[in-house]
Amino acid sequence: KPSKSSPAQIRRLASQVDERLPGTQGSLAVQQHITSTLSSLSAGWSIDLDSFQSPTPRGQVTFTNVVATLDPSAPRRLLLACHYDSKVLPPDPRAPEKVFLGASDSAVPCAMILELATSLDAQLRSFKQQKLPVTLQLVFFDGEESFEEWTATDSLYGSRHLAERMANTPHPAASSHANMLQALDLFVLLDLLGGPDPLIANHFDNTARWFDRLIAAEKRLHRQGLLTSHPSEQTYFRKDVYLGPVQDDHIPFLHKGVPVLHVIATPFPQFWHTLEDTEENMHRPTVENLTKIMAVFVAEYLGL
Repeated sequence: KPSKSSPAQIRRLASQVDERLPGTQGSLAVQQHITSTLSSLSAGWSIDLDSFQSPTPRGQVTFTNVVATLDPSAPRRLLLACHYDSKVLPPDPRAPEKVFLGASDSAVPCAMILELATSLDAQLRSFKQQKLPVTLQLVFFDGEESFEEWTATDSLYGSRHLAERMANTPHPAASSHANMLQALDLFVLLDLLGGPDPLIANHFDNTARWFDRLIAAEKRLHRQGLLTSHPSEQTYFRKDVYLGPVQDDHIPFLHKGVPVLHVIATPFPQFWHTLEDTEENMHRPTVENLTKIMAVFVAEYLGL
């Protein structure tokens, strides 16, 4: 069972809820925070900074995806992903000093993934030593947000680049026919999480069995009394709601045939893409509950 979310999780979240525009000091601070957190763990993560330049409506911008792999030599991966950049929003004339912080979008999902890696650290260390065929990979995407209107070329900068790079990287290293993209068993994307009362629907039939595992984990933790402010055993993960597909970092991977599990609140939170997406408007019990559910999911998937 994963350990309880600690005050350290709150500090980790706080260090990320700042402006994080690609290619800026705020972005660099979060990259360093992610890498230092993972490097401090005993599991021994291999960390790759995938930096590249891309034209944008604001000129050439440098983007950096942070990719952490538990055992790079393992044939297959379970991938957990989020985006760490924040969106450029026009200033509010009533509060010109305010910037968009994007707590749910997506500082909280990043903090959840770091908390999950931290709470499962001992289990992941011993799991890695067994040299099994599947490993865990964590991806923190840069450049998910558009700079202006969302278009196919002004959005998803980091995920488009990494999907292409993985498709062109042999895996295992000496392979002439298999690539890193084909090594992805399942791509789990977390986004727009942290507000109260999220509804999370299943988006893809081919991963419905994994969505069922999330439902089962939520029910079991509820019955064990391990979730707080959680009124019924099926509060978040629901099969009776569906609002259609969402453009997000999974799209370049989905288009290349990777199975996707999209863990996103739909309908979007009411503070979506507003200056109100702040740490104060997050619901800490919900964040902790979702982190526990995801930790159980990962532990079961990997057999920890």
